[in-house]
Amino acid sequence: MKLKIDTKSIKFKSWLYFILFAAVLMAALWIVQVLLLNNLYGTMKTSQTEKVARNIEASFQSNDQEDFFDDVSDFSASHDMYIYIVSYDGKTTYFSPASGDYDMTEQAELEEDSSDKKPDDPKGPSIGPQYISQMQSLNEEMIKKGGIASMTFGSDDNSQKVLACGTVLHAEDKEDMIVYIFSPLYPVSSTISILARQLVIVTLISLILACVISFYLSNRITRPIRKINNSAKRLAAGEYGIVFTGGHYTEINDLADTLTGASIELEKSDLMQKDLIANVSHDLRTPLTMIKSYAEMIRDISGDDPVKREQHLNVIIDETDRLNSLVGDLLTVSKIQSGKNTLEKARFSLSEAVGAIVETYRVKELDGGYTINLKCPADFNVFADEEKIKQVVSNLISNAVKFCGDDKTVDVVLKKQGRQVKVSVIDHGCGIAPEDLEHIWERYYRASSNMVRSVEGSGLGLSICKEILSLHKSDFGVDSTLGKGSTFWFKLDLVK
Repeated sequence: MKLKIDTKSIKFKSWLYFILFAAVLMAALWIVQVLLLNNLYGTMKTSQTEKVARNIEASFQSNDQEDFFDDVSDFSASHDMYIYIVSYDGKTTYFSPASGDYDMTEQAELEEDSSDKKPDDPKGPSIGPQYISQMQSLNEEMIKKGGIASMTFGSDDNSQKVLACGTVLHAEDKEDMIVYIFSPLYPVSSTISILARQLVIVTLISLILACVISFYLSNRITRPIRKINNSAKRLAAGEYGIVFTGGHYTEINDLADTLTGASIELEKSDLMQKDLIANVSHDLRTPLTMIKSYAEMIRDISGDDPVKREQHLNVIIDETDRLNSLVGDLLTVSKIQSGKNTLEKARFSLSEAVGAIVETYRVKELDGGYTINLKCPADFNVFADEEKIKQVVSNLISNAVKFCGDDKTVDVVLKKQGRQVKVSVIDHGCGIAPEDLEHIWERYYRASSNMVRSVEGSGLGLSICKEILSLHKSDFGVDSTLGKGSTFWFKLDLVK
C-alpha cells in the first residue's frame, strides 16, 4: 500500500496563491486609484453639486430672504463653490465667490469694487464674460430637462475644467430666480502622479509582506501535513495502531482523527485476520488429520473386520460433516459481510420453526444424556427469513449444549413481550465473565474463563447469529452470571 502526500507542492501552491491574491488586490487598487480616479472624481463632484442645488431649492422655498442668503453663503464656503443667483430680468440678486481661486474672474477687482455694495444690490459684482455662454447653455438644458441641469467646460487638458450646474427656484409669494453653481474640477493629474508613486511603494511593501506571510502560513499548513505524511508512510509499511497528530486547522485535525481511526481499524482487522487464519487452519487440520488417520487404519488394520471398519468409517463421516459445517459457516460469514446475502422474508410460525430445530437435537439426548426443554405457551407468527432464523436458533442451542454444565440441560423459551416475541436459550454452565460479554459475538473470540468444550465447533456460530439478527434489525443480547449459566436471547416483531 502506497500513501504519499507531496507537502512541497502544497507549500509552493499555498505560497503562490497568496502572492497572486496580493498581486490581484494591488492591481485592483491601481485601476481604481489611477485609471478610474478622474472619472470617479467627476461623477462624485457632479452628484455633490446637484445635491447643493436641491438644498438651495429647499432653502428658497422655506426661508425668508436673509436666512436664504445665509444658507447660500454656507453652501458656497463649505463646498468650495461659486454661486450666482439672478432674477428673470437678468439683474444680479446674489453673488457668492468661494474661498478658492478659480481664475473665473479677476477676484481682487471684484472684491474691491463690491466692498461697499450689499449682496442684493442690482448693481453688485458681475460674473466674468467667459461664463455668460455657459449660463445660456445651462438655461437651454434646464428648459429641456425641466429641472436641474449640469455640464462641464474649460480647457481640453483638464487643468481648468469647471462644473456648471443650474436650476430655477420656485416659491409661493416669491419671484422666480435662477441659480448657477460653478465648481472647479481641480486637476487630478498631479494627484494621480502622487498616488502612482505611492502605490509603487505600497505595492513593493505589500508583495514583501505577502511573501513573508505566505511563507509563514505555508509552513504552518504543511508542517502538520508532513507529520501526517510520515505517519502514513509508517502505516503503509504495515505499522498499524499509529496515532496521527493534527495542527491548527479543523480540517487537518479531522483528517488526522480519520486516519487514526483507520489505523486502529486496520490493526484490529489485521489481528482478526491473523486470528482467523490461525483458527481456521487449526479447525481444518483436525478433521483432515482424523480423516487421513482413520482411512489409513481401514487400509492397514480394519479392512477385513466389518465391525471396526464400520466404526472407522463413521468417524470419517463425522469429521467430513464437521469439515463441511466449518466451510459452510465460513461461506455464510463471507456472504453476509459482502452484502450478497439478502433476506427472503415471509410470514411463518416461529413456534413451529423453533420446535423443528429442537427435534433435530433430540439425538443429543440419546447419545450424551442431554435434556433440551422447549417452553412455548402459544403459537407466535413473525415476518422474517425463516431459514436464517432457524440457523440462529440452531447455533444458539448448539452453543448452549457445549457449555451447559454438569446438569446437561438446555431450556428454549418463547415468551410474548408487548408486540414482540422473545426467544431465549438458557444453559446452566459456568457462565461468561463481564469483560467477555461485549466480545462474545466476535469471530473466534475465546472467553477468558477456563471452559472445556464438550463438542468442537467452527467458532463462527455466534458471529453468524449477530450478522443475521442485525440484518433483521432485531434486538439481541446475552445475560450471564459466572457459575450459574448464560441466557442468549433475541426478539422479533409479532404479526397476526
